[in-house]
Amino acid sequence: MQNAGVRPSRYGLSRHGISNFEVAHWNLGTAQLVEKALQRHEGMLASGGAFVVQTGQFTGRSPKDKYIVREPDTETTVEWGAVNQPMPEQIFDQIYARLMASWESDELFVQDCFAGADPEYSLPIRVVAQRAWHALFARQLFIRPDPGTTEEHVPEFTVFFAPTFYANPEKDGTRSNTCIAINFKKRAIIIAGTEYAGELKKSIFTVLNYLLPARGVFPMHCSANVGADGQVALFFGLSGTGKTTLSADPGRRLIGDDEHGWSSHGVFNFEGGCYAKCIRLSREKEPQIWNAIRFGTVLENVVIDPTLRLLDFDSEALTENTRAAYRIEFIDNAMIPGVGGHPSHILFLTADAFGVLPPISRLTPEQAMYHFLSGYTAKLAGTERGLGSDPQATFSACFGAPFLPRPPLEYAKMLGDKMREHDVKCFLVNTGWVGGAHGVGNRMDLKYTRAMVSAAVDGELDHVSTHPHPVFQVGVPVSCPGVPSEILDARRQWRDGAAYDQAAENLDARFRKNFEKFGEAAWAKVEAVQAVR
Repeated sequence: MQNAGVRPSRYGLSRHGISNFEVAHWNLGTAQLVEKALQRHEGMLASGGAFVVQTGQFTGRSPKDKYIVREPDTETTVEWGAVNQPMPEQIFDQIYARLMASWESDELFVQDCFAGADPEYSLPIRVVAQRAWHALFARQLFIRPDPGTTEEHVPEFTVFFAPTFYANPEKDGTRSNTCIAINFKKRAIIIAGTEYAGELKKSIFTVLNYLLPARGVFPMHCSANVGADGQVALFFGLSGTGKTTLSADPGRRLIGDDEHGWSSHGVFNFEGGCYAKCIRLSREKEPQIWNAIRFGTVLENVVIDPTLRLLDFDSEALTENTRAAYRIEFIDNAMIPGVGGHPSHILFLTADAFGVLPPISRLTPEQAMYHFLSGYTAKLAGTERGLGSDPQATFSACFGAPFLPRPPLEYAKMLGDKMREHDVKCFLVNTGWVGGAHGVGNRMDLKYTRAMVSAAVDGELDHVSTHPHPVFQVGVPVSCPGVPSEILDARRQWRDGAAYDQAAENLDARFRKNFEKFGEAAWAKVEAVQAVR
């Protein structure tokens, strides 16, 4: 048993029940972790310096294998169901005991980090991993401590990432050999039977989504940036809707690309890095992300020529859900630390697979609550296991239902309170299809989306004239700088107006059907009966 690396914490692995490991590498730097990962044949170094890995059968999250331990504190605070599946305490304990025993004589990699850029709400975390590259991923995605302070680091939550350890469905009652289990009582997370690093990132996000509301902080699945005038904008949306792409704006400073808290002080990033989709990445369309692909960046499932070490960002041979994990400092003009004031504008990003939502529309506060609770988008292939090749229309409450332990109405109320307090303007942006549904229409031109987003966050659409959409009743701007007026009208882009009307009515019916699950109390809480019905 040996500790190696940079200033191991005095809060050692024995505190977790790990005592017979071969060697533990504590808080290794980026170069050291890349060296270790190469020595262990965990991946390949690409031309340009990025470290490329393949995650095997799991190229996305496995939400059906995610559990929260049911105990007295979580019994009444977690919304149990298909998203938050309960696991008995004794089952977690027996899985944990087997995992700790399985790590005897293993080589382990430990990273002590923080989640939360605001020191008042920062959560000390620890990642204990079997793979050097998973430790590298944690080092890129989370907030690093000062190297001189790691001896004093005491984690308040620890993630045990064990891809070669498997749950036993017969003994453990799990759905499969894969298991992602969160125990709020023991402040521990087990990730077993999967290599996909996104499970690590989203497990910590789930933890923050549970802990922070009790402290008056609104946790959000959104990206955030700030203009030269100090005005902050938030971008909500599920994977593939453009949060990372649209928030990485050369004219604005990036606070963060995916997860934030909104406290009484303002907005703060949960992370110290970005996790960008990079399928069909190009220098021309996404220059900031392109330039972030450098030494230290982890590329998941990007196809690489093993001889020339050249990357093929256009290939879907392994998955459509290719990913790049890099430090936020790799983005020009990033905010370090990732904190900002209260937002002036919120954008809900949705990839509408039916091609009927307007490219951009202004929402009343009541409509904003309705669309936040609805969380409509189209899931894209590869983001989760089991999706086919075509996008699938879905509703995900608060644009992040898989990561919300508490009832969605709690988060929606926090959003409504914050918006009213700070007079925030809200827009719905369709980054999906226009001119027809997926397979008939085309994906919205990114240059027009960028122009609409820029106009919105700069306040240029706050007071422009709008006309109500005949079905959705949202306010469609009559003009927008840099965008032809016909582009703003979703119906005009269809060849068959009657077909558009029918498709819009069908989608509206889906919205209404989905909202029924929240009950009449939801309509009362968002005060949207007259605005939406």
